[in-house]
Amino acid sequence: MLFPKKVKHRKWQTARLSKEKLLRPETKGITVSFGAFGLKAETPARVAANQIEAARRVMTRHAGKTAKVWIRIFPDRPVTKKAAETPMGKGKGDPDRYVFEVRPGRILFEIDGVSEVVAREALRKAGAKLPIKCFVVAR
Repeated sequence: MLFPKKVKHRKWQTARLSKEKLLRPETKGITVSFGAFGLKAETPARVAANQIEAARRVMTRHAGKTAKVWIRIFPDRPVTKKAAETPMGKGKGDPDRYVFEVRPGRILFEIDGVSEVVAREALRKAGAKLPIKCFVVAR
């Protein structure tokens, strides 16, 4: 799974963004830069490291050995969670997982080295593993 090697702050403050800010389109990482096809986000969400890994695995399995896959997102935001059945108080919970906050228009994955049919199917399967609506785009 993806996670940072070293972090400046172990726990981040919760980013409570308004609905308008979440739905605002992304400004960077919106074009297919490396591969021939890409998976683009339609809705905002937090994508966890294990979801990114599941999408990558299903994509590489379907595409085969000739395919080259690029992951365009990296989960660097820690999300904390308190243990089950813990009383209120006594500080913030320990870091539970790392996530990446996706906004609409962001390219999540790219693929190259396979036919269009195989690439579209691999990206569609990868999109099914993620908690957001996404669609396949070509360069």
